[in-house]
Amino acid sequence: GINAEYGGQRGDPKKITMLSKITKRISSTLRRGKIVGVAATQKRSYKLPPFDYQPKPYDGPSKEEIVQMRKQYLNPGIFHYYKTPLVITEGKMQYLYDETGRRYLDAIAGIVTVSVGHCHPYITKVAQQQMEKLVHSTTIYFNPNISEYAKMLASKLPGDLKVCYFVNSGSEANELAMLMARLYTGNNDIIGLRNCYHGMSIATMGLTAHSTWKFPVPQGFSIHHALNPDGYRGPFKYDDPDMAKKYAWDVKNLIEHSTTGSPAAFICEPIQGVGGTVVMPDGYMKQVYADVREKGGVCIADEVQTGFGRMGTHYWGFETMGVVPDIVTMAKGIGNGFPLAAVVTTPNIAKVLTQKIHFNTYGGNPVASAIGKAVLEVIDKEHIQLKALELGQLLKQSLIELQKKYECIGDVRGKGLMLGVELVRDKQSRTPAPEIAVHVMEKTRELGVLIGKGGYYGNVLRIKPPMCINQSDIEFLVDCLEKAIKSF
Repeated sequence: GINAEYGGQRGDPKKITMLSKITKRISSTLRRGKIVGVAATQKRSYKLPPFDYQPKPYDGPSKEEIVQMRKQYLNPGIFHYYKTPLVITEGKMQYLYDETGRRYLDAIAGIVTVSVGHCHPYITKVAQQQMEKLVHSTTIYFNPNISEYAKMLASKLPGDLKVCYFVNSGSEANELAMLMARLYTGNNDIIGLRNCYHGMSIATMGLTAHSTWKFPVPQGFSIHHALNPDGYRGPFKYDDPDMAKKYAWDVKNLIEHSTTGSPAAFICEPIQGVGGTVVMPDGYMKQVYADVREKGGVCIADEVQTGFGRMGTHYWGFETMGVVPDIVTMAKGIGNGFPLAAVVTTPNIAKVLTQKIHFNTYGGNPVASAIGKAVLEVIDKEHIQLKALELGQLLKQSLIELQKKYECIGDVRGKGLMLGVELVRDKQSRTPAPEIAVHVMEKTRELGVLIGKGGYYGNVLRIKPPMCINQSDIEFLVDCLEKAIKSF
């Protein structure tokens, strides 16, 4: 039935042939060289591309009532975008709809969470069918969904990364990875990076290195933060040929002088998400991984935002860096908006959890596992990784062309469909310009595009749409972004 619709069983010759063709297309795209951005070749348009879908009539409470209920009944610490709150009542693929039925291009994907499209018809169908059979059972009983999903997910990872533990969020996944690393190595010290974000539990808040996200309470223990290898804003810049080596040396020096000399783990995002789309320099992770392993530690890749084809050239962010981690954490796009996360590691590391009882009530429940499987099937069937490559290159080149025209665009960075635009007062001083970022967000919303912002100073536009977007969406996004910048 549904499984056959999206590629059949693992090892299916038709599926293997299809994936081989996709790989060849990716290689062909990479060989083509420079792509001309849409900003240089297309006429400007501030009208959303046509989309054959009619949202259902909204019959819920008014916007004013929704805002009032949120103020009264939800914790005031829950922040929101925009001066005038935006009420979202429906989503379909790369678009969102407000209570009036107005359509918006979602260029932040629910904070890099909707990977293949809002309410994707196949994923929705799978979820509905599973909910009619069994919603919850926990892992104290066996169920085919979680076993089949673990097998399918493990097939996407290299080497001995073959054992899965399913949880519900990135914070849970990263905290569990820290526990596994400490148990396996017998060491306590964990090395992270300044400017990183790994979650909001007590342990992962300690691992996160933004004062804006850290409450004045004891957070984790034995966590140390090395210099962030930021080639734009850090002490060693893009034009330094030894940039990666210098930043990697700081990790080694930190281990030697701020830890016992034997760390439990090093963890980083291949591209920092909340931190403002900072890409790890070529060669950096390879050198750091070697140094950490030499000292007895393991290496953790946080793929919460970078995984599942978003890089375009590769399925995982760590693959773009030429490394294979010992533990991989993932969330967000893994479930296309459904609460699902995972820790995948080697058999030897995984078995440390047998020392005591460990349990997760909802992790890998039948519905979550069915949705997770469906997401993997859609990524393959609809050539999502290839779309991220081709459209990501087009979008990035278009943003670079805007950078050449406008003094406030200091840096354009990222890979695939995980891109960032750092806004500054001027290119020479590089003074962060969060006020421009806020203006651009407000203006693009007026025009029909929803983007995010990040970075410590809140001055980096985060452009990370669902990977089902098309070229017309890219053209519309770039046009609206330029109009917003010009209007400041």
